[in-house]
Amino acid sequence: MKMKHVFLAMMLMLLVVLAACGGGDTEETDTGEDTTGNDTEETTDDSPSEPQTLHVAALESAYGVDVWEKIIAAYEEAHGNVTIDLTIERNIEEVMRPNMQAGEYPDVFLLATDREEALTETMIKENALASLEDMLTMNVFGEQVTVEDKLLDGFTDTLATNPYADGETYLAPMFYSPTGLFYNANLLEEYGWDAPTTWDEMFELGEKALAEDIYLFTYPVAGYFDTLLRSMLYASGDVDLFNAAMTYEEGVWESAEGRRVLETIEKLADYTHPDTVANANPNDFVRNQQLVLDNEAIFMPNGTWVVGEMAEAPRVDGFEWGMMPVPAFEEGGTRYAFTFFEQVWVPSQAENVEGGKEFISFLYSDQAAEIFLEAGAAQPIEGIVNMMDDEQAFFYSIYSNDVLPAMGTFASTTPVPGVSIGDELYVKIDSVMSGRVTVDEWVNSLEQANDSLRPAMN
Repeated sequence: MKMKHVFLAMMLMLLVVLAACGGGDTEETDTGEDTTGNDTEETTDDSPSEPQTLHVAALESAYGVDVWEKIIAAYEEAHGNVTIDLTIERNIEEVMRPNMQAGEYPDVFLLATDREEALTETMIKENALASLEDMLTMNVFGEQVTVEDKLLDGFTDTLATNPYADGETYLAPMFYSPTGLFYNANLLEEYGWDAPTTWDEMFELGEKALAEDIYLFTYPVAGYFDTLLRSMLYASGDVDLFNAAMTYEEGVWESAEGRRVLETIEKLADYTHPDTVANANPNDFVRNQQLVLDNEAIFMPNGTWVVGEMAEAPRVDGFEWGMMPVPAFEEGGTRYAFTFFEQVWVPSQAENVEGGKEFISFLYSDQAAEIFLEAGAAQPIEGIVNMMDDEQAFFYSIYSNDVLPAMGTFASTTPVPGVSIGDELYVKIDSVMSGRVTVDEWVNSLEQANDSLRPAMN
């Protein structure tokens, strides 16, 4: 957005936020400064508006509960006129769904897509999210920079944030994590093996590893193929193939580029640790991750969170985390590392929509970013790598040496009973790995799912 448009948008937002949130001065001055409460040095009004309460709901993830308590304390202190009621649970969908069905909505909800309960997808399908387009033009709370100028490029240009492809953002990007293939760098060094850059090299390494009684591959659960498979789609047919798959285009999985992604996954079965499928469930997935720490398997698809998740796990002497992008399909081909990011959103029926947006803007502040980084969570904002310690910076610097980020998710659809593209594409991988489903059967089921979902796209 041009700066003059940002200025006009900010003037409009000034009236909205003053009316809904009471976050600024009650009298305007002629200084030209932002009076929305975004600049903490300017919020010294003598007659504050009525105190407000925000209800924030969040999934309790590997980052813990303390990080959100610290964020809320920092915001309440900076704002000076807000109290936040936090609900944070590992089963947040089960906790919040009855309340929302009764008409009691949180003002802010941190809950990503691609979860089994699909509450966020349900809200998208029901057009129940408030547009955050005006939030992007707000100043980050406490700073003199707009949210859209502080966000890294591309993070509000995907179906994961703009599910209706109407040019508006409904889900704000939160913690982002480069994903790729994680391994023990010391293991490769010990045997003199190079990290493969193509799938041909990958399978050549698989043969060498099997000769040493080491398996090439494992995966925590089939759902972890979401990032691996999407990176492979980019590598096989660039953004055109990826977008075709994400919008259920006819024949996408029957195409040469689509089939070779599925065939490559099927070939991985020959090099996958035999315990993987049995352990690929919510209770035992850590055992598959442990295979890498024990040098029983080399690579696993994962995200940077695995470092903290396995921090206390036993490991072979000299273990050192390594991470690489997904191999290319041809020599010199582009390599990708899918960027997973969580989303935060505001229900359109929330009591304090504008207050929720203002709180989300604070989540992109340097103050909030530092709190999140202490817990291992990174916000997709300018300069974030410079705020990291050396270990974090190592993983987040994967996008170098011509490695490109891959981002995006499936287009939103109205509910289609009995059809789940996630089940057909990812859950079925367990059956492919165990030989119960062939690639031809996989292709047919995916095309049938696409035929059902294509006319249901929002």
